[in-house]
Amino acid sequence: MTDFFDFINEQDMSLVTDFYELTMCASYLDNEKLELATFDLLIRNMPNNRSYFLFAGLEQVLLFLKNIRFTDKNIRYLRKQGFSTNFLGYLQNFKFTGDVWALPEGSIAFQNEPLIRITAPIIEAQIVETFLLNTVNLQTMIATKASRIVEAAKGKPVIEFGLRREHGLDAGMKVARCSFIAGCEGTSNVLAGKQYGIPLFGTMAHSFIMSYEKEIDAFRAFTKTFPNKTSLLIDTYDEIGGINNAILIAKELEKLGHKLGGVRLDSGNLAKTSKKIRKLLDNTDLAYVKIFASGDLDEFKITKLNEERAEIDFFGVGTKLGTSADRPYLDVIYKLCEIMHNKGIFSPIMKLSEAKTTFPGRKQVYRFKDGSGNFAYDMIGLDEESLTGESLLIKVMERGELIYNLPSITRIRNYAKASLQKLPAKYKQINTPQKYPVKLSQNLETLTRKLLIKLGKKG
Repeated sequence: MTDFFDFINEQDMSLVTDFYELTMCASYLDNEKLELATFDLLIRNMPNNRSYFLFAGLEQVLLFLKNIRFTDKNIRYLRKQGFSTNFLGYLQNFKFTGDVWALPEGSIAFQNEPLIRITAPIIEAQIVETFLLNTVNLQTMIATKASRIVEAAKGKPVIEFGLRREHGLDAGMKVARCSFIAGCEGTSNVLAGKQYGIPLFGTMAHSFIMSYEKEIDAFRAFTKTFPNKTSLLIDTYDEIGGINNAILIAKELEKLGHKLGGVRLDSGNLAKTSKKIRKLLDNTDLAYVKIFASGDLDEFKITKLNEERAEIDFFGVGTKLGTSADRPYLDVIYKLCEIMHNKGIFSPIMKLSEAKTTFPGRKQVYRFKDGSGNFAYDMIGLDEESLTGESLLIKVMERGELIYNLPSITRIRNYAKASLQKLPAKYKQINTPQKYPVKLSQNLETLTRKLLIKLGKKG
């Protein structure tokens, strides 16, 4: 097993769905409702202190759509749930045959913009809903959170350290992946390092130091094993005593032709302590030794540390990144926007529930830029429109076949970095960022008004 996603694939990921998806599909089949339909996957509301999303998870979505099958074992299980022989026969031969349009992974996106658009027989489009929502929710949420932390660090490296606090094995893998895409320099997750080619980082735990009678003995033991790759944790007992011991070790290493890599602070007043530590290191000709900080960090605390001019070179961020602690979910939805009727014509559809209205028709997202090439505003329009902005949704699957070369994680990371650089700073502020303008095209507004009138008459 190299990735929990592969484990699910082996067990048949087709059952990673809500039960009501299957009951709806059984009724579609029973009533011979097999027409084509289009669904949009989008994020409805912007969470507090967010003005953009960093889209992630497309690779896993496309692999799922390509490989979804119902095994004999799972068909037998579903038979026990009361499904008809006819429906089970349909599932036994199930293959996704639809067309998929999507933003490239690593794209910047905004509220109400389709991230993925699927046109397929309605049963096929319906049955994949849960997996898509689950995948995009987690990975886009974490990628966005990580990008904010990287932004707060202002060029100082950020390492993802959250595996022990993340919500299960699969989440742990995807957090490492999405954090790297968003700009983190590496991870502590060894399996993610192997699977995705992400650089690995780690120092030591307090327990290692506590296992020795004296702190300096622990430091000597560890540097004996790793003379060229050591960061010493200096706050197990007293950070000033710890840094003095670390300085002794650094001088011993120099005599052997090695250099101490860094020291780590994991508690206390990080700004105040880091300044003391930096001064002691510089005064002993150890300016090359880096100061690494960890301990319940996030973008808000890192921003404050930078405002206080903390002498910190690296940030290790775990729990609050890996759980997106200030917003542990996104309002991601998957809504029907058009359906084909008897004459082979697609009819637009919209939802009118209070505070949950959706926009009708097959849509495209158009991005407009200023004279410097930076993002100025987006426009959601109808797919057949010819607007001057850049069309963001690209075709990635046709008739169930993948027609898109899945980029490497490094390419996705570079694309995300370039996209974030084009987003003006006022939209990337950690606290109270400005709202990015997303407009509706005139044609989409007109269609929406017409449909509202039509639906109102029906009511």
